Amino acid sequence: MTLTRYRRFVRSSPTDAENAELERVDGLAQRLSAHLASSSPEIALVHVHRAQSRAVQDIVSTLLRVEIGFGEEVVITPQDGFVTRARPDFYFRLAEQRGILAEVERGGTTTNNHDLKDLWKAHIAPDAQHLFLVVPMANWNEAGQARERPFNRVVARLAAFFGEPRREVDVLSLHVFGYGGDVLGG
Repeated sequence: MTLTRYRRFVRSSPTDAENAELERVDGLAQRLSAHLASSSPEIALVHVHRAQSRAVQDIVSTLLRVEIGFGEEVVITPQDGFVTRARPDFYFRLAEQRGILAEVERGGTTTNNHDLKDLWKAHIAPDAQHLFLVVPMANWNEAGQARERPFNRVVARLAAFFGEPRREVDVLSLHVFGYGGDVLGG
């Protein structure tokens, strides 16, 4: 059985200009998806119990920062009225006040609601309209058993913010990428 490792969500009524921008963002998303797939052996070595998310972030950084030109840990423009020094793992400027936030999560993806915090960060950022969220397919306990499966839970939780104008947030597109296996070492 092949695991689904990528899901894309888009606001219900993008403009023509937004559709053109989405083509560019989708191309970058395809590159990240391919990079994660080709880096599976390296990710399997660092995605273990008690590992730091930075280890996976470094693998993602090879593509996003080095090859594409994302900035790493850039402080984004605060929203008027909000006191925030939001600093995503990665930021890519598409145009003036248009961009992509990219976040790499691990242990606290759903247990500490990092997925919802990342969506909120993209929602309130005046210069980000897209979110790349890189999350584990599973996280492990000391015995090597899956203690949670964040990818599926993140997809289910964040899908609620797309598809109907009444509940949509100010994020044009969300791209959720799964890394690691559904079994330890996979």
